[in-house]
Amino acid sequence: MVIDRGKVIATGTPDELKARTGGQVLLVSPAEPARLAEAAALLEALAGAEVTTDAEAGAVSVPVTDKALLPSVARELDDRGIELAEFTLRKPSLDEVFFALTGHRSDDEDTPTRELEETR
Repeated sequence: MVIDRGKVIATGTPDELKARTGGQVLLVSPAEPARLAEAAALLEALAGAEVTTDAEAGAVSVPVTDKALLPSVARELDDRGIELAEFTLRKPSLDEVFFALTGHRSDDEDTPTRELEETR
């Protein structure tokens, strides 16, 4: 179940919750970490959605609702000479599900009573 500010907002298995939010997530890791910001800006522009950047992992991710986005991203990265260490399409994480359902991250400091619980 997903609990936000002490209130249950969604229930189901992890796979059901992931399917409910729809789409998948594209993860891109440039071979050159210095090009991470450039890759993030490109993904945000092409997907028209907020990206998540993990500088420590050297990766950027964006929700994908239309698989036609993938060839566009691959072509544009290639056109800009951004070599990739990783290019992965995957299901969203439970943290990403929480964000999609609540509109805020599970680790937002200004939200003291929220939980993300995985039950089976």
